[in-house]
Amino acid sequence: MSKTGIECRRPGDRRMRIMQQGFDFQTAESAFDAVNAIRTLEEAVKNCGFEQSLIVLVKMRASQINGCACRIHSHIRNARLHGETEERLRVLHAWRDPAMPFRARECAALAWTEALTVLSTTHVTDAIHQQAREQFDRDELAKLTLLVGTTILWDRLAIGFRSVLHAAGETCSDASTGCT
Repeated sequence: MSKTGIECRRPGDRRMRIMQQGFDFQTAESAFDAVNAIRTLEEAVKNCGFEQSLIVLVKMRASQINGCACRIHSHIRNARLHGETEERLRVLHAWRDPAMPFRARECAALAWTEALTVLSTTHVTDAIHQQAREQFDRDELAKLTLLVGTTILWDRLAIGFRSVLHAAGETCSDASTGCT
């Protein structure tokens, strides 16, 4: 046992440190089927037809709002793999500034993401809904909502289970926290 917690292994996962002793996902065997169902949903959302740049920006923004460091780290890695620029990654949190390099469709997706991620304070205003409807048809908006919802769910699991970054250069346990 380390000073910050215990070491554990999840089926098929790399070693990761859990910060709160006794909060080992492996002991929640009843959740295994549910997590697999979330993974299936994640895979469907990943293949929904959206451009990869939109998917990674939405995931990263939701995880920024939720403060999920290990997933932000994974999203940055994946964004780079899909050709996202360092400039856009660095200024994502300021996407509303008109000088920022984001397209109207991306801005609508990011506004939708923020509204759904902080529902308790913002709800989805008529203006945000209208902005989203101008850029996304009904089916796309449903897919975008599932993308945001799935990302939020993985963030909550990662935060709730105290997922932390491994040694420098590695990420949180991807299979357990939907980092794709």
